[in-house]
Amino acid sequence: MQFGSLVEKEELKSRLSIAFGGDRFPNAAVLEGGTADGRRELALFLARAALCSGEGERPCGVCSNCVKALAGSHPDLRVEGGSGAARSFHVDVVRSVRDDAFIRPNEAARKVFVLLEAQAMSEQAQNALLKVLEEPPPSVLFLLTVPSASMLLPTVRSRSQLFRLDGAEPCTADPELLSRIAAALCAPGEAELLFLTAPLIRDKESLSAVLEGLTLLFRDACALRAGASAGCLSGLPDDAAALSRALTRDSLFRLLTLTREAAAAQKRNANAALLVTTLCARLRAAAGR
Repeated sequence: MQFGSLVEKEELKSRLSIAFGGDRFPNAAVLEGGTADGRRELALFLARAALCSGEGERPCGVCSNCVKALAGSHPDLRVEGGSGAARSFHVDVVRSVRDDAFIRPNEAARKVFVLLEAQAMSEQAQNALLKVLEEPPPSVLFLLTVPSASMLLPTVRSRSQLFRLDGAEPCTADPELLSRIAAALCAPGEAELLFLTAPLIRDKESLSAVLEGLTLLFRDACALRAGASAGCLSGLPDDAAALSRALTRDSLFRLLTLTREAAAAQKRNANAALLVTTLCARLRAAAGR
């Protein structure tokens, strides 16, 4: 696939080419980061690649599917975005998309739904979309664009492949510490978890980094537990796999939610000692320990 100026990072080009350059496509993908226009253009490019019926490189730009998609008149391509002053997605639009997804394609091998700035979907609208993401028809592709995947429900994210457009700063948390916290979370007794997290009370930057790292780790575990093939964002595939095997899907979603809530509380200058102690207790409760 020749992305031109749409994608600059070689690693991202490779991942997108693997996911969208062959005959198998993900059922759902989230494009996060970058600019709104950049996300939109890349989503439409990938939609054309998915609809393309030409030989060789996709999108070929000359087959009837490419021509119609580029003109915005392809019957198997539907583009939706927020409307009104708040740029919000009405739940009825999402329900219509969901119903349309179960109708066979008209001309192409699949139907493609591009949901622009999907963070504008309410929780109710995202849950409506989740119903088709949980058991998607094989001939459907959803492309969602968002500034950050964290603005979507964990259940929606875990059923999608994530592709970050910009060069976000990598997580600075100590991977060994994250690994030990994950192990302590599933171990009997709470002493080890409290011992590992106690130094974070006096180190605001380290606490922030660990919360970010745990959020990515729990997100990876959720994705694995749900059967998704999204990339490992935490850089700890073994720990994510261990968590996905040890805990239920609901427990993992709860862990992810609790960590995100703790990160938000820290940004509001919550008392660090109370935050860390409470989080440890809640994490172990969510894990059933």
